[in-house]
Amino acid sequence: MEHTDQGHAEVDAPQLGNHCWSRQAALTTHSVRMHELRGVGVKRNFSGLPRPVAARFNTLLVLTTMPSSAAAAKIAQLITDAHVTGLSMAIIRNGSIESVTAAGVRNARDGALINEHTIFDAASLSKPVFAYAVLQLIDAGVLALDTPLARHVSDYVPDDPRAGAIAVRHVLSHTSGLPNWRTSDFPLKTYFAPGARFSYSGEGFVWLQRTVEAITGDPINVLLHRLVFEPLEMRQSSFVWQSAFDANYADPHDAALVPDLKKKPASANTAASLQTTARDYARFLHGVLSGIRLKPETARLWLSPQVTLHRRCVECLIPDMPESDTQVAWGLGWGLEPQSGTFFQWGDNDRGRFKAFAMGSLQGRSAVVVFTNSFNGMSIMPELVDGTLPGSHPAFHWLNYPRFRKQ
Repeated sequence: MEHTDQGHAEVDAPQLGNHCWSRQAALTTHSVRMHELRGVGVKRNFSGLPRPVAARFNTLLVLTTMPSSAAAAKIAQLITDAHVTGLSMAIIRNGSIESVTAAGVRNARDGALINEHTIFDAASLSKPVFAYAVLQLIDAGVLALDTPLARHVSDYVPDDPRAGAIAVRHVLSHTSGLPNWRTSDFPLKTYFAPGARFSYSGEGFVWLQRTVEAITGDPINVLLHRLVFEPLEMRQSSFVWQSAFDANYADPHDAALVPDLKKKPASANTAASLQTTARDYARFLHGVLSGIRLKPETARLWLSPQVTLHRRCVECLIPDMPESDTQVAWGLGWGLEPQSGTFFQWGDNDRGRFKAFAMGSLQGRSAVVVFTNSFNGMSIMPELVDGTLPGSHPAFHWLNYPRFRKQ
């Protein structure tokens, strides 16, 4: 199964201390206590990794978190065992940001440490942010869910009369019939009638982005700052690279923990180019849980099933694939687990070297977001999510990533 959500072409250390704690009693606006973890019983077992990489990954782990030192040490142990270079995670409980946790390194070669201000590639976690802005435009009467995109941008899918029926609703629910990204095997065209079924598509989001820009006359990053980042106080977020990000960002790492240079998006791609922090994305999740800036009915529709997924595939363009009960649906920008009342989105960018996941529950007023700079990052998401939203999550089975299981 193809998991990546990268776009056109590229839209695709210090040693551990002596097993002691160094604590700082610093409080943030959300009363998050900052700790510096130095070992704390973390086994440094890197068998199977190339020796230079293992040596570089034997790093100081910094965690910013409210949980106990035991919980912090558990996360440090988890990323070590699962060969995940680093992560940043934020948790919302009872409608408030409870904790922000950072662990590991920005770059395994130089040992630069991750902290709560480290910028990560959010990958497809970009999509719900854009959807939020689109829904605000719908509430303002600028757009409608059933507005055909071709009415405003007619040349995005040429020579395909069926594409003229693709509307905003189809894009946000991934029922447009377009491929995820155009390739030689799957050129840009509709592969089924819009609205007929689910097939994940970044191309649809880019077309909707151009439609929004054509209607409003604003560059999309300017619009998103006005409608999302500024009102939600997401001060470290942008769909295009900012010079302020240069001091503290995470580099991508492959399965062997070998780092590469970070791609810094010069233009916005609403399907994939969001640069942000875990704390900022938690502020967005808080907005999702509260429904702020949306009419009540629009907030309800955002997280209401528009399509039920009957195939265990992400990009489902091929006809006559076997059907099964995935227990997954899609709303207007979020994946849904209707039986448990949870919403989710995953991210997989830069040849899989950035992985991200977010999940929330309206009823529980809780949510979690995790960013990693590691090819192996998705393997630990089920365990990390379970700490905040326990229970069965069919989204992970549908996505079908390998899951880390401690030997």
